[in-house]
Amino acid sequence: MNADARSQVAADGCLFCSVVAGDVPADVVHSDDDFVAFRDIHPQAPVHVLVIPRDHFATAAELTAADPTAAGRLLEAATDVAELTGVAEAGYRIVLNTGPDGGQSVDHVHAHVLGGRQMGWPPG
Repeated sequence: MNADARSQVAADGCLFCSVVAGDVPADVVHSDDDFVAFRDIHPQAPVHVLVIPRDHFATAAELTAADPTAAGRLLEAATDVAELTGVAEAGYRIVLNTGPDGGQSVDHVHAHVLGGRQMGWPPG
């Protein structure tokens, strides 16, 4: 997606597109050409980072359909975040919520990287 399209999406009200555009402040822990990772404002664990693609895709299914390799790169970025935040060795959880029944609250695909404590099962 080019910068003009990103701006249009952000102008249309996508919170995460606004984070990518720099219009909404975020505590960024990692950024590259494809992804931005930032701390969740309502953390559910000592480490709770959201990893989002710079381009707008509403769900994981939409991302996978548009660019199958992007889903793998999203997991790679989430793994990098686990390393950067110091939770990789002890363990962490990557969560992708999809759709309202799946708990997705922002319609821009994002992976939650959670760590820094023992995770329970089932998750909820």
